[in-house]
Amino acid sequence: MDLALLRTFVTVHRAGSLTRAAALLGLSQPAVTSQIQALERQLGRPLFLRNARGVTATTIGDELAHKVAPHLDALTEITETGLAADSVTRTVHLAGPPEFTAERALPALTPLIAQGLSIRVSFGPAEELLTGLAAGHHDLTVTAVRPRGGLLTSTPLCDEEHVLVAAPRWAARLGGPAVLQARGVRALDPVPLVEVHESLPLITRYWSAVFDAKPSASAAVIASDLRAVLGCVAAGAGLAVLPRYLCADALGSGEVVALLDPPVPPLRTYFLAVRTGTLGLPHIARAHEWLLRTAVGW
Repeated sequence: MDLALLRTFVTVHRAGSLTRAAALLGLSQPAVTSQIQALERQLGRPLFLRNARGVTATTIGDELAHKVAPHLDALTEITETGLAADSVTRTVHLAGPPEFTAERALPALTPLIAQGLSIRVSFGPAEELLTGLAAGHHDLTVTAVRPRGGLLTSTPLCDEEHVLVAAPRWAARLGGPAVLQARGVRALDPVPLVEVHESLPLITRYWSAVFDAKPSASAAVIASDLRAVLGCVAAGAGLAVLPRYLCADALGSGEVVALLDPPVPPLRTYFLAVRTGTLGLPHIARAHEWLLRTAVGW
């Protein structure tokens, strides 16, 4: 049986779409369709059912994928290991949210540069980066959105604690955590909101988890980078919800103050996502393992 046909079949099975598989393989969609049809003729059984959103594997298709995919991945690993021995450097394309990637993920990977690894970094929103990962533009993607389907595989990386912060003068005006706890969320109404997006994603999540309420006002300041949000809050622009790792130094120096200390602080989980099968490539596997190992201390 032709290995090229099996490789195309496994890619379609993982992608759930002829179009996405064609992009990953660098082929046209008609070429992918033709290869799948050729394999189905050889087997005498249909491997996929076509639908409006892509393709769904038949029982025979699932069985074949489970049998051949590990062997194809192993062959890729053998091939790439051989190539790696002849290459001075290998490049990992890392993607993720700008703050977390810049402050945590990228510094964690820098020791691998001395081992011959090159790193290229892209920033953007989760859905856009996951689409890029699926299309082969990235090798590793840090995301707070857990991908679904067989094309991408994700592993929990770490939990991020969120803190409600403001400048000291706003904290003094509000009367401290005890007063705020007693008065509830309405005590925060006089304080302007600072966020990364008009939809108030961090504040809405915090309000829901801690106050069982929704924000009643729009943001006074929108800055698409959380580091800019922190700078605005430290300057007295208002309150914000920030990851603790990002504002820990400002909290320690007194530039900003935690307005509340809830018994169960809101958390957000980050995942490390890859295309299924690519952990057979040594340079990607090394970066993936290094990030997971380092994240234990986060």
